Amino acid sequence: MNWIIYNELAWAENILSATESYEEETMVYIKTIERYIPIQSPTMLHLGCGAGGHDFYFKKHFTVTGVDLSEGMLNLASAKNPEITYVKGDMRTINLNKKFDIVIIPDSIAYMTTLEDLMATMKNAAAHMNPNGVLLVVAHTKEEFRNNNFAYTGEKNNIHITIFENNHIVSESSYEATLTYLIRDESGKRIYNEVHTLGLFTYDQWMDIFNKCQFKVDEMKLNDLYDKNLLEDGEYKLKLFIGTSIFNSEQNWGHIQEKINSR
Repeated sequence: MNWIIYNELAWAENILSATESYEEETMVYIKTIERYIPIQSPTMLHLGCGAGGHDFYFKKHFTVTGVDLSEGMLNLASAKNPEITYVKGDMRTINLNKKFDIVIIPDSIAYMTTLEDLMATMKNAAAHMNPNGVLLVVAHTKEEFRNNNFAYTGEKNNIHITIFENNHIVSESSYEATLTYLIRDESGKRIYNEVHTLGLFTYDQWMDIFNKCQFKVDEMKLNDLYDKNLLEDGEYKLKLFIGTSIFNSEQNWGHIQEKINSR
């Protein structure tokens, strides 16, 4: 996890994305979750929490714990949401020795680049869920993914940032996000380039993993999150998967955990 945009350049997030820009998206997640969770004051585990923009709104409805691999992003999240517990860790392997009513991965599951990575993450999400818990994941499916170009910009305190991002399929199961950061301030101009490799899985592969991890999954389209940033005539389709665990008791959960861990 040595990407500069999540560490040395993490500070740019506060210029590019105002906290209020997360509200509309996050309220979609909150309203969806509330249709599935029957208890009062539910707890939430946010895997891949980033800079805490979503959490600023989640914390008004849930007791949130955030996990991320990036020190830079966690520092921003802690400053924005000092009342939330943030932990550095890998969503595939972290063990918090605690269970939650909700586990959510709204923004980072594409960093799982193999089916083994994806399975490990879903198993770990299941391991951190209370009986009758809820899982929410936002993801691409291979069938709907397209090569695209994006542009993002922001300005604050005489610092102007422009980002160009190119998404391009490079294999049967992955795509590259190539990012160029152009930063202008009083000292002049700086340019940074970085390439991230991300996973790309079919709808059937997603359903197979949810099934193996004992989630009953509903879905909805989430296709307009990045419309304002898309260049040319691109389209960026996403699916929101909402999964309920199909166990009804701690005893049954223990049996299911044994099944999951044996796979």
